[in-house]
Amino acid sequence: MLGCWRAASAISVGSGRWAGCLRGRRRLSMAKSKFEYVRDFETDDTCLPNCWIVVRLDGRNFHRFSEQHEFKKPNDDRALHLMTKCAQTVMQELEDIAIAYGQSDEYSFVFKKKSRWFKRRASKFMTHVVSQFASSYVFYWKDYFKDQQLLYPPGFDGRIVLYPSNQNLKDYLSWRQADCHINNLYNTVFWMLVQRSGLTPVQAQDRLQGTLAGDKNEILFSEFNINYNNEPLMYRKGTVLIWQKINEVMTKKIKLPKEAEEKEVEVTRTRTKVVPLHCDIIGDQFWEEYPEILAEDS
Repeated sequence: MLGCWRAASAISVGSGRWAGCLRGRRRLSMAKSKFEYVRDFETDDTCLPNCWIVVRLDGRNFHRFSEQHEFKKPNDDRALHLMTKCAQTVMQELEDIAIAYGQSDEYSFVFKKKSRWFKRRASKFMTHVVSQFASSYVFYWKDYFKDQQLLYPPGFDGRIVLYPSNQNLKDYLSWRQADCHINNLYNTVFWMLVQRSGLTPVQAQDRLQGTLAGDKNEILFSEFNINYNNEPLMYRKGTVLIWQKINEVMTKKIKLPKEAEEKEVEVTRTRTKVVPLHCDIIGDQFWEEYPEILAEDS
């Protein structure tokens, strides 16, 4: 009799739990149907099909940030290499990126035309790129600024633009590289006037007002013996990131059949990696050398 009572009690308790579970599900279903209408406020941000998706991010108030962290003027190799490292991390995490271009405190990431990543939702593209880049900037800071503590978190903003044709995309990247040249030429002359001629920033700005590229080149050459064309390509052209197959030689320990101890041998493996280039992308040579970037089935 005692065994039957225990069995009956178990059934009773189990039934109670099952009934409670059903009631919980019913309440959840009712709550879902009651409040789910708020999803109707979300807007459709799906990017148009068959278009290149470009996410461009910029440092927020980086003029102040660079001063607070004592960036070298006119160019700080540490800052530029850190930006490139962050961009490489973004590309490795989001493999639908075909090419990226960066200069100063900005980077542009180009997603493939046929990308179906996150159903082509613009908000997903932008937030993933910016958040991955910003977190990488903080994470890798100490690797590039060994003697400079990060005083406060950097900020980045992003925007998305769609380009329907290959020529549109090439023109966009050409525009960014032309902007790199214009800004770097100005900054190079400006800081030479401040650092070596002793002008104040306001005086240097007044001196350069209304000058053309030829005038700036003449100031650099005649007053500071600097040929702008000999400045590092990274400063003048910015940085292009592309995917390339790289042969890596690795040392591996193996044990041969007739030998008692392991032996080190060199093994060559082919890996696809994100490679930085400092070259001209305005002309046709770059695109002829890397046609796979614009290939429809890339």
